[in-house]
Amino acid sequence: MALALAALAKTLGSERRAQRFVDLTGIGTDELRRRASDPTLLAALLRFLEAYEPDLVSVAEELGVEPLELVEARRQLEEGTT
Repeated sequence: MALALAALAKTLGSERRAQRFVDLTGIGTDELRRRASDPTLLAALLRFLEAYEPDLVSVAEELGVEPLELVEARRQLEEGTT
């Protein structure tokens, strides 16, 4: 879950990525704050990154991990094995 939280922070730290995430999901700032540690939200965020490879690669690079580690983090969140 820590990697997913870090990916959330990097996503929201980029105005372009944050706006795209909010536009596509309809999630408001208050809801993001309330649900920041919700595995369902974090998995959705990682799926959002996976859907646009440049963002997936960029966030992975910013975190110093391989993109596949973010994909695996999403799988673990969805399976409840974080």
